[in-house]
Amino acid sequence: MPMDLRLNDRVEMKKPHPCGERVWTVTRVGMDVKLRCTRCGREVMLPRARAEKGIKKIMREENT
Repeated sequence: MPMDLRLNDRVEMKKPHPCGERVWTVTRVGMDVKLRCTRCGREVMLPRARAEKGIKKIMREENT
């Protein structure tokens, strides 16, 4: 079952980006997932399966 990813979620990855940051912001969701590094701003696009495999934790602000 696919992970519940939404736009603007912040996700912590298992491995750090070369700049040292592990936290990314989700900017596109679909068959591919686009992520933006919160430290250096680099954007990467990954197949959904590969992105979900690398995600350690989803940090979502719930608006209730």
